Formats: sequence, C-alpha cells, structure tokens
Amino acid sequence: MAKVKMKTNRTAAKRLKITAKGKVKYTKGGVSHYNTKKSSKRKRQGRRPQYAPKCIEHKLKALLPNE
Repeated sequence: MAKVKMKTNRTAAKRLKITAKGKVKYTKGGVSHYNTKKSSKRKRQGRRPQYAPKCIEHKLKALLPNE
C-alpha cells in the first residue's frame, strides 16, 4: 500500500516562511489599523519580520512539510 502524502497546512503556508538557515519567519499582525494610539516605536517594529522562538519552531515546521 502506498504511503499517504503529508499535506501542507495552507493557512500556515500563507503566513510563515522557512529561511535558508531553517528559521521560521513571519509578519507580525495588528499593525494595519488603529495606529493613532500606537507609539512610533511599536509601529516601526511591526514592519520588521519576526522570527518564531526555538521552542515552537518544530511544531511550525511540521505544518509545512513540503516548503
């Protein structure tokens, strides 16, 4: 019997990217509206890509087996 293929979690694939060194990169949410009350520092840091912590990296990579 053939082995069942692993499916990529499409929700995760749209939000996460695995870098060349194997880190999980994502864009921080909550920066697109209600910006008047947020500080400049908070808005500026929201534009930068974030990296997932090492402790949950393996869980996120399991959602993206073919990426």
